[in-house]
Amino acid sequence: MEKKLHSFLQSGLIDKYILGTTTPNETLEVEHYISTYPEVKAEYNRLQDNLEIIAKANAVEAPKFVLDAILNDINDKPVIALNTRKQHTPWYSIAASFAAIMFAVTAFLLYQKNSDLIRENNVVVDELFDLRSDIENNNNKLDNVMRQLMKLNNPETEKYVLRGNDRAKDLKTVAYINSVDKTSMIDVVSLPKLPKEQQYQIWAELQDRMVNLGILDANDRRLKSIPYMENALGLSITIEPKNKVSERATAENEVAEITLKNKY
Repeated sequence: MEKKLHSFLQSGLIDKYILGTTTPNETLEVEHYISTYPEVKAEYNRLQDNLEIIAKANAVEAPKFVLDAILNDINDKPVIALNTRKQHTPWYSIAASFAAIMFAVTAFLLYQKNSDLIRENNVVVDELFDLRSDIENNNNKLDNVMRQLMKLNNPETEKYVLRGNDRAKDLKTVAYINSVDKTSMIDVVSLPKLPKEQQYQIWAELQDRMVNLGILDANDRRLKSIPYMENALGLSITIEPKNKVSERATAENEVAEITLKNKY
């Protein structure tokens, strides 16, 4: 409904309604919105006030001698003229008509300018909404970073560095495990490039089995959460076929491992 109301306010129908150029259906629609929505009524009142201000600012006061000439002409002639001669249009009538035309043109140009200002204002409003959304997203990201930082600085959080063996000498990741909060995170520092058909996977070693904790991506260089496994004895990283989460780890695929100081 808010989007529909916003679209109506941008349509310019209120401007047309004030100037008397709406169709019967448009008139009914505008009057319905004015009577139903306080925002529309407020905008209608504002535009009416603006139009009145513009009309007053551009009003042309007739010269005093024009009024005197009219009064003198009325006093010199009977109410009903019996003169059948062809009457010529007085020059002041022409002047008044010209002034009316000039006022109409000026009013139209001001209306066009006001419409442009309304459109520009709507653009600014949309940009403000986008800016507000960006600020909200940035605040959420900052909040997540602060939460992660609090977890890292927690005295109960243990830090483990996994370094690669001869198959992946440049591999380095850091695991942060908190057995009290039961949370675990991994920070990918560096991962050697693999063939397109292969990928890195991280595992938790339990007493009787290995549990897959997910995929490590060299392009995902950020601190992220991984599943917390109770009573894990260690962590390891293996190279597995891409687009396939392996059900178990094998020693020949292992490129890094660490034994945990405390079970988590």
